[in-house]
Amino acid sequence: MKFLDLARVTIRSGSGGNGCISFRREKFIEYGGPDGGDGGDGGDVWAEAVEGLNTLIDFRYQQHFFAKNGQPGMGRQRTGKDGDDIVLRVPVGTEILDEDEETVIADLTEVGQRVCLARGGNGGFGNLHFKSSTNQAPRRANPGQPGVEREIWLRLKLIADAGLLGLPNAGKSTFLAATSNARPKIADYPFTTLHPNLGVVGVDGAEFVMADIPGLIEGAHEGRGIGDRFLGHVERCSVLLHLVDGTSEDVAADWQTIITELEAYGGELAFKPRITALNKIDALDDEERAERIAALEAVAGPVLAMSGVSREGLTEVLRAVRAKIEKDRKLARDADKEDEPWRP
Repeated sequence: MKFLDLARVTIRSGSGGNGCISFRREKFIEYGGPDGGDGGDGGDVWAEAVEGLNTLIDFRYQQHFFAKNGQPGMGRQRTGKDGDDIVLRVPVGTEILDEDEETVIADLTEVGQRVCLARGGNGGFGNLHFKSSTNQAPRRANPGQPGVEREIWLRLKLIADAGLLGLPNAGKSTFLAATSNARPKIADYPFTTLHPNLGVVGVDGAEFVMADIPGLIEGAHEGRGIGDRFLGHVERCSVLLHLVDGTSEDVAADWQTIITELEAYGGELAFKPRITALNKIDALDDEERAERIAALEAVAGPVLAMSGVSREGLTEVLRAVRAKIEKDRKLARDADKEDEPWRP
């Protein structure tokens, strides 16, 4: 299935049905009177987060979603049928943005979350509604209210506990394949990874979800390479694992390139907890390892050494990632407890 994380759709709620002008006329009934019913309400447009989806590809083939209109009222005091709602089923982690692509309407982060994107129009009143002691035969009825039409953007941000960052060919996909059941494409040329991959990683009996995104290059925030639009998939992560290619001539410059792109991207991504790991140490001798680790620690602080191919140091890296995730979860639980109302 092709991966798609951004889609624009047009939605329209249903219009309300018109009210009816009708009078009761029956044989042997001396007095008739108004009996026009109200129109039915138009259908709403909803978005709902559901299980089993991890891409917005369905919205590439259908971009228009229109709810049904309400039926008009009828004589004999009959109300028109309400229009059927329409539901956009989206993956968990989908942000719904207004037409400007900046205003967040809703963020669906849990299965079953629903949000109404467009309310249907109310049905109009029939002439029965306007009957009064001074107006026994009203000849007026209200039209139904029109529906709402708008364009919205759906942006998917994968929900993962940890995210992988690094330059192209830093070994992110190899690391994910070595630590999980995910099987991303791996090759020796840049930008092998063209879309995010998710893998369930286990260490010491605990599991967490890790996301691998396409590599960044200098100028990614200006659209160079694949750009930085995939960084949204690691915005929800508790920790970022920054892999640096140990075979590079200047590991400090490689590290700084990614940090610069994170800062240019904005938001809280640049301030998330990070773990820096020097990858591909199986291709280095002891002297080169010490030299590259020292150069990286001078700019990045503590550095872990590992190899996705030989699996050297993998367990230590995963334990460090797991510790950061558990710390973040504990902070979230404590924050929820503070928000809970007091109970005697």
